[in-house]
Amino acid sequence: MDVNISDVVSTVRAVDGESLLAPATLKTIVEAVLRAVAEKESHEQRVRAEQRISAGVRAELEEEH
Repeated sequence: MDVNISDVVSTVRAVDGESLLAPATLKTIVEAVLRAVAEKESHEQRVRAEQRISAGVRAELEEEH
C-alpha cells in the first residue's frame, strides 16, 4: 500500500549539543556516578580484607595505627 503525503508541517529547533542537560539533571547524574564509584571501591576493600590472611584482629588493629 502506497501512502502519498501532500503537505508536511514540522518545527525544527537548532540546539547546542552541550546544553542538552539542565544543570540540575547533570548534577543528579554526577552524584549518582560518584555514589556508585564509592560503593564499588568500598566493596573492593571489603573483598580484599576478607581475602587477606592476617595474624588476627589485634594485629590488624595495630597495623591501622
